[in-house]
Amino acid sequence: MNGGELVLFIGVAATLMILVLAARSGGASRRALSRRAEAINRRAHGLKPAVDAARLTVRRVETDGPFPTLDRALKGLLPRASALRDRLDRTGRNISIGSYIVTNVVLFVVAFGLLAGLGGLPPAIALPLALVAGIGLPNWVVGKMAKRRIGRFNALFPDSIDLIVRGLRSGLPVTESIGAVGREMADPVGVEFRKVFDTMRFGRTLEDALWDAARRLNTPEFKFFVISLSVQKETGGNLAETLANLSDILRKRRQMKLKIKAMSSEARASAVILGSLPFIMFGIISALNWSYESTLFTDPRGLVLVGVGLSSLLLGVLVMAKMVSFEI
Repeated sequence: MNGGELVLFIGVAATLMILVLAARSGGASRRALSRRAEAINRRAHGLKPAVDAARLTVRRVETDGPFPTLDRALKGLLPRASALRDRLDRTGRNISIGSYIVTNVVLFVVAFGLLAGLGGLPPAIALPLALVAGIGLPNWVVGKMAKRRIGRFNALFPDSIDLIVRGLRSGLPVTESIGAVGREMADPVGVEFRKVFDTMRFGRTLEDALWDAARRLNTPEFKFFVISLSVQKETGGNLAETLANLSDILRKRRQMKLKIKAMSSEARASAVILGSLPFIMFGIISALNWSYESTLFTDPRGLVLVGVGLSSLLLGVLVMAKMVSFEI
């Protein structure tokens, strides 16, 4: 099987997989649950069967992406669909599980076609590289988006705690102070606290709503805040004073992180320079004499050297990244 036939086979297989998953999710059990939810909705609101009750649904809709059927199917097939859902929510974007999986498949097929079809690489070499592009690249992009959003959240979070402290000292209950944070603070702090406040309005307790947000954000700063409220609820005491101390601790923690980042900037710059030099030299030599450089990809010994070189480079970058990474 040549490269073109293999690309065609993978594309057809991926398309069939998506169609099978979509068809599987539309079974009789799904229709029965839908009819039952609609009947409960009509009884709750006194609607006649002929009335369209779509606006008064009692179901929680989470599949609002472009592939809702695929979202429902993947929730039953993926081993940790809830963890993936929380990771995508952490970005602050409306990214559904189906869209994420489709992006993985499309990137894998495109990368494999470029490497095996146009690049002329053997399938044994092109397949793992395409897997890295199809799985690793979207995962890296989602991680960077989530990290950037969590960074903005942590920068504004001490100010939101101060706003809660001022509300408590002025006589407001903690729930109203949280609602004030949702109204007054900028995103992403405002939107997260609005979700907490709306969850409480629908009947969840304050502690449960905060732990839901803590699982969604997965940041130590917010977990400190939730633990402080939980401990104060059990033991009593001055909540305003506790939260004021927490705000001061979070500011000092952020200052320490920035100080460590400044002190390790030289090592990080050295890692970037050393890691980019092989690729820069490869580009220069390829532009000057491609016939000389192409031996690395046409000779089996060259492929082995490329694999060893990339593995050594990746190991060195990981070691240097570990050296400049500190937990506060």
